[in-house]
Amino acid sequence: MVRNPLTPWERRRGETFGMLLRRARGDRSMVEIAAAAGLSAETLRKIETGRAPTPAFFTVAALATVLGLSMDDLAAASAEAAGAEPELAEAG
Repeated sequence: MVRNPLTPWERRRGETFGMLLRRARGDRSMVEIAAAAGLSAETLRKIETGRAPTPAFFTVAALATVLGLSMDDLAAASAEAAGAEPELAEAG
């Protein structure tokens, strides 16, 4: 399966999502949070740096639970910080 390249908006959203996770993690170690969420530290590192900007739903849910974040708030903050998606902005 070949993945379509990410749009600039998707990349910004992924970078913003990673920043929100880093902020929520605070001074807790990446290894600690990854283990509690059932992920490898490398997977969490990729998500936090934006190199994995579209993590699976269950990965996001596990991280939100461990970090005490609301899925709705996390999704809204990521999309809002990335700006309106071009296709949606043009339609509205």
